[in-house]
Amino acid sequence: MAFTPDPDPHGFHRRGVLFVLSSPSGAGKSTIARRLLAAEPNLGMSVSATTRPIRPGEQDGVDYHFISTDRFKQMVADQAFLEWAHVFDHRYGTPKAQVEAMLARGQDVLFDIDWQGAQQLFQLKGGDVVRVFILPPSMRELRRRLDARGTDAQDVIQRRMERAEREASHWDSYDYVLVNDDIEACFEQVQTILHAERLKRSRQPGLIGFIRELGKS
Repeated sequence: MAFTPDPDPHGFHRRGVLFVLSSPSGAGKSTIARRLLAAEPNLGMSVSATTRPIRPGEQDGVDYHFISTDRFKQMVADQAFLEWAHVFDHRYGTPKAQVEAMLARGQDVLFDIDWQGAQQLFQLKGGDVVRVFILPPSMRELRRRLDARGTDAQDVIQRRMERAEREASHWDSYDYVLVNDDIEACFEQVQTILHAERLKRSRQPGLIGFIRELGKS
């Protein structure tokens, strides 16, 4: 079992990390996200709201919050989302209230969102947002992975490939860009980034008081 450090070892009341994972469909983001959640007790998943139909095996409130288009539009009007976007004819958004509740509990928050959502989140939350983009080793390999899934028709796979090329063009709006040619190595890199970002001085406001007391001792 990998060693997981205390995210706030000295009680500095660290500000939470809003940790974004983005990638083209099939590049391994979901696998890495699941492994990260299992390995990091202090990390919680932001559950998006969506207007798409629920799929077999999915659970409302676990995989997504499945809501009507009218309800989604009302939430947009009420500014109840941190970010939202159209993806493959459906709407997806991050409810603001759940993220604020997780941060209040002292959790870091993991986001599985695309480049549009990452950009919106960064505009709202700035330095608390850490953006990681995961690339496939090649577009040929990405196509092979999508074909191997056996879950999508060829026209859907083609749309995903076209979207993947558009998404990859936004790599330079991310803080970190990784190539997933080995899932174990890529996971370890993502986990290392999370651990390092938790320790940033700018996220530890309690450090100031510690330094002041240190000078008196």
